[in-house]
Amino acid sequence: MKNNFKYIILCISFSMGIISCETDFDNPNAATEEQTFSSREGILATAVGLQQLFSTTGVRWIVETPAITAREGGITTTFQNMIELEDGGTALPNFNSNVQGLWSTMLRVVKIAEDIEANAGNIELDPGTQSGLIAHAKLFKAMAIGSLAQNYEQVIVETSNDNDATFVTRNQGFETAITLLTEASAQLAATAASDEFINAVTQGNIDLPNTILAMTARYNLFAGNYDAALAAANAVDLTSTSIFDYDTQNLNPIWARVFQNAAPNFKPRDNFGLPAAFTFDAADGRLAFYLVPLDETNQNGLPIEDLAGFFDVDTGPLPVYIPDEMNLIIAEANLRLGTPNLGAATAALDEVLTDTDDPFGVNADVAAYSGPNTVDALLDEVFRNRRAELFLTGMSLEDSRRFGRPEPSGAAMNYNEERNRNFYPYPDLERNSNPNTPADPTI
Repeated sequence: MKNNFKYIILCISFSMGIISCETDFDNPNAATEEQTFSSREGILATAVGLQQLFSTTGVRWIVETPAITAREGGITTTFQNMIELEDGGTALPNFNSNVQGLWSTMLRVVKIAEDIEANAGNIELDPGTQSGLIAHAKLFKAMAIGSLAQNYEQVIVETSNDNDATFVTRNQGFETAITLLTEASAQLAATAASDEFINAVTQGNIDLPNTILAMTARYNLFAGNYDAALAAANAVDLTSTSIFDYDTQNLNPIWARVFQNAAPNFKPRDNFGLPAAFTFDAADGRLAFYLVPLDETNQNGLPIEDLAGFFDVDTGPLPVYIPDEMNLIIAEANLRLGTPNLGAATAALDEVLTDTDDPFGVNADVAAYSGPNTVDALLDEVFRNRRAELFLTGMSLEDSRRFGRPEPSGAAMNYNEERNRNFYPYPDLERNSNPNTPADPTI
């Protein structure tokens, strides 16, 4: 993230400004589009900036926002945005800064990715560098659209300079993300990313082909394309890892929200925020990996713990995805097929439960599944393990809906509910500038 820092700031500033819904002012320090995309250095720095924006500001909103809504975390602050999130219900305002931050940051990522893809062919570049830039941009655009589709009922998949972007259903959002990922995979298959691209942009931290496959599996599962999800998940090399790396200028964003200045905004919930019906073996290694016993409650009476795992070091890296997510996708997809394959689902679940050699150290290391051999019981087990394995990765709200967990009542301050919203309202900043903004979801 330290590469070409001046270029990065200029490039992000330019791309972010294009889609801003606020009043624009001339900035003498901002790069013009011609300056940003007229050189190898400019476009490579823009790609670094894209990755940096997603991994810092983006990850903060992606993780924190649904974590509070779906009870992975309990607030430990008096900041109004966090109070509103934990209260939830129909009273959650459109101007809530988490609701706005998640939406606007993901659209900024989409815009920068679009600009990179549109301009990569206009600069004299090594073919592998051009290929890497295009595939990288498609990957991050897909992850941004996918993150929106996990949290909003309708989404934008193409930005508009005229503030009149079209909305599509969230399922169409997932399908768009899948198309982008398929194109990215084909791009790299035709021309592998060059060492120049890897050294300048991903710095060896992100395995592009495997990350693209992992996201293809994720979004196909969410879209209900179970055969495609199985094919992609089975193709991922589970020994490969991809990380977002941090440094003293760009801190781990969850550390910054929980540990910085000893003023936490939230802390993790006991039992990963699941109701007491979902129990864990005390020896389950994921408990000790993510949670430090605290025996306290927050201001709303929710039991909380201290946080560990990937989040307790200021510059600690975060996985782009957890390898065992693929086994959980394989298990779930097999259970949701027209003709469920219970044997294959159980085998994939057992890979997660008995894991002792996860590349990131997320090892349950407990006995294989021994519960009822039914679709419903196995789906409950998949849900339980997704919460523990993929804790604070931004998928808790999507999972809560998909697994048919109890619907929220719509009442604010009902802290016994497993989730307090189904989807977020559309931010005022979008509604006030885009006439195509749909009505807010009921809850």
